[in-house]
Amino acid sequence: MDECSLPASLQEVLIPSLPASGYYIPNFITKTEEAYLLQKINSVPLPSWKTLSHRRLQAHPSPLTPTNALLAAPLPTWLSDPVVPRLLSIPVDLKGSIFSASPHGAPNHCLINEYLPGQGIHAHEDGDAYNPVVATVSLGSHIVLDIKSKKNDTTGEKPGGAQGWRALQEPRSLLISTEELYTECLHGIREVKIDEDLGEDTIANWNLLGDRTPFAGGLAARQPRVSLTFRDVIRVKKLGKAFGGLKR
Repeated sequence: MDECSLPASLQEVLIPSLPASGYYIPNFITKTEEAYLLQKINSVPLPSWKTLSHRRLQAHPSPLTPTNALLAAPLPTWLSDPVVPRLLSIPVDLKGSIFSASPHGAPNHCLINEYLPGQGIHAHEDGDAYNPVVATVSLGSHIVLDIKSKKNDTTGEKPGGAQGWRALQEPRSLLISTEELYTECLHGIREVKIDEDLGEDTIANWNLLGDRTPFAGGLAARQPRVSLTFRDVIRVKKLGKAFGGLKR
């Protein structure tokens, strides 16, 4: 059955073992919607992709300026629908949305990352250019996110050690990070082709997964994956002001 499944409130999908606050929703979008999004993403002109050493990415509606501002423009309709309206429709404690307290009341920026099997990203934080809420939709494959408190990142070790946590995102799922999980933690993706040691004792959101069958053996091979990371950039500039205005 090709249907999405939304909770009545985000509190129903809180990940209790993570620092406050992380939420996980499996089947946030349908297989049909996933296929449509992947088709649109892969049909953009090649110059829209920025190639890095371990992945490539797109930024919509545009990359941030050198001063971490966003030039005022809407997200493409194909990217915002149905994700953004659906995201805003889920209340927190039966009132408001996760973006109600953000400067613009909704995400205004989406970073699209493509990860091939074996590719990942070092432990990092999203920073203060954004309101401290990040909503990530996973397309095409699962991924395991390693999370570690900044206070415990003094040795240079990769996240996910004894002091860390792991969260598994299934294809078509939504992972939301805010509050302490956003401000006090680092997150990264290990550069492996097969995720190991998957189970109730090692995956923080194990009991919230939509289908644990593919991971029941403790191993899962990665497939090509695209992530959609929605955030609200705090500083937005109109195009004229960003370039010093028009002289007459």
